[in-house]
Amino acid sequence: MSDFMKWPKRILLFVGTNILIVLTLSILARVTGLDAYLYRSGMNYASLAVFCLFWGMGGAFISLGLSRIIAKMSMGVKVINPETENHPALRALVGRVHDLARKAGLTTMPEVGYYESPELNAFATGPTRNRSLVAVSTGLLNRMSDDEVDGVLAHEIAHIANGDMVTMTLIQGVMNAFVMFLARILAFAITNALAGNRNSEDNRGSSPFMQYMIVFVLEMVLSVFATMVVMAFSRWREYRADAGGASLAGRPKMVAALQALKRNYQLPPSAEPEAASVATLKISSRRAGGLARLFLSHPPLDERIEALQKAQLSAEPSYARF
Repeated sequence: MSDFMKWPKRILLFVGTNILIVLTLSILARVTGLDAYLYRSGMNYASLAVFCLFWGMGGAFISLGLSRIIAKMSMGVKVINPETENHPALRALVGRVHDLARKAGLTTMPEVGYYESPELNAFATGPTRNRSLVAVSTGLLNRMSDDEVDGVLAHEIAHIANGDMVTMTLIQGVMNAFVMFLARILAFAITNALAGNRNSEDNRGSSPFMQYMIVFVLEMVLSVFATMVVMAFSRWREYRADAGGASLAGRPKMVAALQALKRNYQLPPSAEPEAASVATLKISSRRAGGLARLFLSHPPLDERIEALQKAQLSAEPSYARF
């Protein structure tokens, strides 16, 4: 399948996921009667803001709290227990991750796991620095050199040390809350205008069904723009994790890891096992242009390599504390 056909599907997946989250929160608000209470009592902006912030942030943090469990189940991650694991390479993998974690200042070592896949990828997830997981694909372990693997592992440890999972959750929660808040404000104004009466106190007879439908449509539209904001932050944090990984493992290893990914992504489509993968939690992303670029979770590899080669690295990197 060509890149032209793949990017629309990936964009739809990113946007669709965010829309689904917001709509699920809205449906829960409808079922519990909270939405109806807000409309019956008039549009109190302060109450609405608290309501949207609670639901928006609540949904994001529930997702964060379950992130390790979901990753293990969805990706088939097998956690490596260094005390019982007999395979030397897997025991060594845990040791390498823990060495980097200690160098980054982590006091609680992350879980380390692997999953069966021919793709070259890895990810870090977990609700906090002290409850994190680093997982790598078997394709990465089998097809990358030791130095390249070290660069990838350092990048993922930098994500954990930077508190990127929590920060990403905060931004997603704020965006969810903003979408819910603005959709309801606009829906309230639209229904007032349609009723020919701008006084909310006299608009209690307007159709609740119409209001809810307008809210849902507005939430879908606004979620597209919210996704752009979240993805922009995601791209920024990748540059920061690259720099952090270079400080932990050394710039040559981090550059080598990115160059290995680039070589892999330049394979012919028929020989490329990553062709169907979606870079949601993953360490690489194809180059895209135009509107598709706004929905990339990771910057193009050429730009990451160039930024890393120009970066001024700190000998004593400081990480956010979460």
